[in-house]
Amino acid sequence: MSEQAIHMIDLTKPTEHQKWLAINDNVMGGISTGRLTYDGKSCQFQGELSLVNNGGFSSIKRLLEPLPKEVNTVKLTFVGDGRSYQLRLTMWKDGSSIHYKHEFSTIKGKSQQKVVNLTDFQAVFRGRLLNEAPELIANDIKHVGFLIADKQTQAFSLNLFQIQFTT
Repeated sequence: MSEQAIHMIDLTKPTEHQKWLAINDNVMGGISTGRLTYDGKSCQFQGELSLVNNGGFSSIKRLLEPLPKEVNTVKLTFVGDGRSYQLRLTMWKDGSSIHYKHEFSTIKGKSQQKVVNLTDFQAVFRGRLLNEAPELIANDIKHVGFLIADKQTQAFSLNLFQIQFTT
């Protein structure tokens, strides 16, 4: 069976970056910066990590329209900077949010596509893996996002073109 795009986030649209919220380590005393901007061609997750005050992460996220439960993969199209990032999905279950991550590496300046099965995501809480988390189910996913926390205190930039949720 061929994959079928059920829902797509087009990050080449000039207004898409306005739907995203940046959450950096300043929520816990750090001073890292990060945001999603539009450069005329795509959205860029960019900023700089700092380890000051036990900091070291930057993230962005956006709300998702409800996905059908048949969705089982996420397909990303991006150009990276040679660093590692996390694709993150947040699910609401029994009134609580549960975060799931999938780490991926980038090749500096190279256009890449990454296809990830929902079963390949790992549940996490503040960077620690959760063993007893419920299965990640598409129609319970409320947010999609990205996080960088590779302990490299330098500028980062991930150009994002498309996120597709497929079957």
